[in-house]
Amino acid sequence: MEWIWFGFAYGGADYLTAHRSLRVPVHFTAELKIPFVPEAAWVYLSIQLLFLAVPFVLRSRRELVALWATLAAVILVAGIGFLLVPAELAYPPPDDRGAASFAFRLADRLNLDYNLLPSLHVALTVSCVAALSLRARPAGRVLLWIWALAVSASTLLTHQHHVLDVLTGFPLGLGGRRMIYDPLSRPRSE
Repeated sequence: MEWIWFGFAYGGADYLTAHRSLRVPVHFTAELKIPFVPEAAWVYLSIQLLFLAVPFVLRSRRELVALWATLAAVILVAGIGFLLVPAELAYPPPDDRGAASFAFRLADRLNLDYNLLPSLHVALTVSCVAALSLRARPAGRVLLWIWALAVSASTLLTHQHHVLDVLTGFPLGLGGRRMIYDPLSRPRSE
C-alpha cells in the first residue's frame, strides 16, 4: 500500500511539474563544485536495506503501523513541497559514470526529474532511522545515524539533490517521527 501512495504522490508531483514552465532555483552557486561520485549511488540505493530491516526491528503491529503512517505523511508533505517549489537540478548530466554505471542509472531513474525540495530520499531515510534507532543499543544508534548522514551525502555526491533539499528533508524526517511515529507507537493506556 505504501508503494502505491508513494507512486501516486511522488510520480504525480513529477508529472504535474513536468507540464509546468515555472522552475524555482534551489541551489547555491558554490555547491555546483561538489564532485560527482557515481560510486555513491550504492549508498544512495541502500535505503532499500532500511525498508527491509523494518519488520526485523519493529516487531509490534503498533510500531509497524506507526512507521507506515509516518512515511505516508512524509510523502504527502514532500509531494506538496514538490508542487509548491517546482525545481530541477542545476547540475549538467554526468558524462562518465565509471564502474558504478548500473547503480547510478538505477538511482537516477528512481529519482525522476523535478522532485527536489525537500529531499524525500533523505526524509524517508531519516524517518526510518529515527524509528529504528529507538530499538537499538547506543552503538547501533550511532551506526544508524551515520548511515542516515551517508545517504544524505550520497544525494549530493550523485548530483541527485541540492544542499537545500537535504536541509529540508532531514527535519521533515525528524518531524514525522516526533509528530506521527512517537504518538502512534506508544501503547495506549487503559
